[in-house]
Amino acid sequence: MTKLSVRHLLGIKNLNESDIQTILETATQFKEVINRPIKKVPSLRDITIANVFFENSTRTRLSFELAEKRLSADVVNFSSSGSSVKKGETLLDTVNNILAMKVDMIVMRHSSPGAPHYLASRIDANVVNAGDGTHEHPTQALLDAFSMKEKLGDLNGKKIAIIGDITHSRVALSNIFCLQKLGAEVMVCGPSTLIPKHLGELGVKVSHNVREALQWCDVANVLRIQLERQQIKYFPSLREYAQFFGINRQMLDELDKEIVLMHPGPINRGVELTSDAADSHHSIILNQVENGVAVRMAVLYLLAQHP
Repeated sequence: MTKLSVRHLLGIKNLNESDIQTILETATQFKEVINRPIKKVPSLRDITIANVFFENSTRTRLSFELAEKRLSADVVNFSSSGSSVKKGETLLDTVNNILAMKVDMIVMRHSSPGAPHYLASRIDANVVNAGDGTHEHPTQALLDAFSMKEKLGDLNGKKIAIIGDITHSRVALSNIFCLQKLGAEVMVCGPSTLIPKHLGELGVKVSHNVREALQWCDVANVLRIQLERQQIKYFPSLREYAQFFGINRQMLDELDKEIVLMHPGPINRGVELTSDAADSHHSIILNQVENGVAVRMAVLYLLAQHP
């Protein structure tokens, strides 16, 4: 296991291909660990990690906490609800107070794009971005890539379609950067109102026809409609979105090839995916959840080599 070129994981944009491959190779070893009868290793026994979440989260928070405990780290959980943030305390003051308790690493989710970058430039601890606004979600992209490699092997030349709410998704941008660095071709698909105007400049294909995207791709990574981030209506109704951009089992069965179906969760069943598609043999959605723990173990372990 070699070192990463960075001491923080702020975004996929900051990683090179070697960093990504190192994380994925390390995750393979940790996946073996978490499938053993005794699932813990003492790798981070002397490290204290604080999970600082300013936004709601289920999968990501649980996944990080499990990864930390599997590595034998000491874990502190912080939630902004019920904290001094509600009394007007600044982000930096909040984190510095946590660090004063001798915390070595911060895993942070925040609604403001760039918040982890701001923090990393001002504190000594390692910072892991667990999602910053609509910007990036690097560990999700890494676990998605890990899951694809597990299913398809080398991703060089593979065709990946990212379908759904591209504008409001932090998963989309991280996936684009990660997949391109691994040599894959990327297409984004969704209503024109949910695809950023200049996204094509990143070297991705753009489609507004979900059947066309499914016929083109080897993997369809379907994203959730992020209603909580939408300040205005981007489409008439969820029913209409489901009619034109939702994916069902029949559409998958009508393809002249087998494709892999993914979703970062939580799924709006009946909107972006029907239950018979989400639970079909095409789906590796639960594999993504399992792989998330191994990938986050790899990230935490490798960053701890950069004190």
